Amino acid sequence: MERMARAFWLSSPGSGEIREVPLPEPSAEDVVVRTLCSGVSRGTESLVFRGEVPGSQYAAMRAPFQDGDFPGPVKYGYLNVGTVEQGPAALVGRTVFCLYPHQSRYVVPASAVTVVPDGVPAERAILAGTVETAVNALWDAAPLVGDRIAVVGAGMIGCSVAALLARFPGVRVELVDADPTRADVADALGVDFALPGDALPDCDLVVHASASEAGLTRSLELLAPEGTVLELSWYGDRRVSLPLGEAFHSGRLVLRGSQVGRVSEARRSRRTYADRLALSLALLADPVFDALVTGECAFEELPSVMAGIAAGDLPGLCHRVRYGATWAEAPARTASGHC
Repeated sequence: MERMARAFWLSSPGSGEIREVPLPEPSAEDVVVRTLCSGVSRGTESLVFRGEVPGSQYAAMRAPFQDGDFPGPVKYGYLNVGTVEQGPAALVGRTVFCLYPHQSRYVVPASAVTVVPDGVPAERAILAGTVETAVNALWDAAPLVGDRIAVVGAGMIGCSVAALLARFPGVRVELVDADPTRADVADALGVDFALPGDALPDCDLVVHASASEAGLTRSLELLAPEGTVLELSWYGDRRVSLPLGEAFHSGRLVLRGSQVGRVSEARRSRRTYADRLALSLALLADPVFDALVTGECAFEELPSVMAGIAAGDLPGLCHRVRYGATWAEAPARTASGHC
């Protein structure tokens, strides 16, 4: 009997659905994974859901196990944690992270999964891809002891960066966001909080992750002379205007892009993608990251939930999706697992 699974597809911009999909027959080098949880990467997945990926970026923005093409139909996502049901003996029964879309079961090469450390619960491990972006950003930024740092934009990425910076000795870390309710998240992460107009100036480093023109402009304004803004936002097909007159030249300010698609040049000769992901999962042993998961739904609810997230009707940080066994997955049905 053909093994089946259920997957979330963007059928067309603004409309998603759950489809039954056949699974390929696994080879000796593959694993069969039953999903426990997946996470919605709000910024990128909202752009995808709204059909706002620029045509020039179709190739660059492909997820590792994406099916279909932009603007749709497309199966997209990359924060998936599950249990290995079949594969090499060393992996069977282990909880693993994979850059796979929202799907109840899947078959991938064993090399595509990373074992979740024993001290990291599955429901927190969905943040591995987000923390990996933050790790890469800090390799790019190379903050120093005693730096004055602002993180502008308290979304998933900004909060992950702030959580890691809180571990640096002697640094002043301020999380900046226009939403005053993000002060609670900042407190949970162990960093200061400010509204944009109240943020402390003279920063050596500002990490920008608000995906807004106003946020990037404010980031430049917060810099001390010869300071750096590290830009983590992705704007899709939007153009951004910046005040590159004023103090930009006289202050010798630096605006630098960072993106997780490549290992930072500062570590590229000594760290692989696998090394970076394993480090990110190990960092998630800290329960402080639980503050980044602010919503949850059942997999069956994902079409309506994704529409609400993309429209801005469901604010928050990481949204967790939980899975259970369904009739469509026979004959591979096992006891269901929930986050």
